[in-house]
Amino acid sequence: MKQRKKLYLFGGLLFLAVLLTGCVQTDASGHPTGDGWVYNLLVRPMSAAIHFFANNLHLGYGLAIIVITLIVRLCILPLGLSQSKKMMLQQEKMQAIQPEMQRIQEKMRLAQTEEEKQKLTIAYGALMKENNISLFGGMGCLPLIIQMPFFTALYFSARYTPGIDQSVFLGFSLGKASMLFALIAMGAYFLQSYLSSLSVPKEQRKQMMMPMMVSPIMIGMMSFNAPAGVTLYWIIGGIFSCIQTLIINFYHKPRIKKQVAEQLKKNPPKTTIDVDEIIPQDMIDRHRERQERQQVQAQGQTEDHRRNAGKQRHRHDTHDVVNQNNEPTSDESTSNEDHRRNAGKQNHPH
Repeated sequence: MKQRKKLYLFGGLLFLAVLLTGCVQTDASGHPTGDGWVYNLLVRPMSAAIHFFANNLHLGYGLAIIVITLIVRLCILPLGLSQSKKMMLQQEKMQAIQPEMQRIQEKMRLAQTEEEKQKLTIAYGALMKENNISLFGGMGCLPLIIQMPFFTALYFSARYTPGIDQSVFLGFSLGKASMLFALIAMGAYFLQSYLSSLSVPKEQRKQMMMPMMVSPIMIGMMSFNAPAGVTLYWIIGGIFSCIQTLIINFYHKPRIKKQVAEQLKKNPPKTTIDVDEIIPQDMIDRHRERQERQQVQAQGQTEDHRRNAGKQRHRHDTHDVVNQNNEPTSDESTSNEDHRRNAGKQNHPH
């Protein structure tokens, strides 16, 4: 089951990579050649819109980039919200069946034959299917694939629209890299990652923090070398993502929790396969008792080791003190040496 899940994910990512490879064709220097369906359908209209807002409405190229970014993000917002709601719905359902999932996983660790492992794997899949839980946790590839060409088009429009590289926004040249803009962009995406982690259960939050930091770090690294016009687009996109995440966390999440609670009240989590027939529960209980005894023994051994180390240290310190007390002082050493010389003279024959 896990191998099949990985295969699906790899296939989806491979399809996405192939799809986006021909989106915008570029020359050796990285400039678009004017070919590719994304360039013709999206980049050209966005570039023309930037020109319109900058020159016809006299907003300037900086504000034009902001306006176009907001318009495009608002257009694809329903896709992002739909995907996030599905993911959150799946997470809430997963939390509801978590005890049963842990039972099956614990039995999998104790399975001794391939037949037992296979039966438990089937039981795990049946549990997910019967409770309408996706193996991907609601992470559908289709919404992401639909959004990616728009993000690609925004990037190329902000970078290669004629006139942007010669314009200034808030005192910063949009054609040159800006350290301040790069830091703001990275901070916006760090904030978005943090807000996203708040919707994740605490036990999973630590595991997901590292993958969630990848996007801010990549944005920061690219922003330090990218023109400020592109970084401005990333800043607005990051701020928009923060607002979108807040809407999901504080508006949609309470409603989804209530919806799942009502569904579970009517239809409690269920499974048609009795895993106790595969591996009896008393075997699990004995395994837990054995683990608890081992933990107690390990703690006792650690405590005994500490006590023995303390006793040895105490004896060593006491021995040093006794030796120091028995060592003669310099005056005593001189007196003893004189006494030995006098005794030697008396014993020497005249």
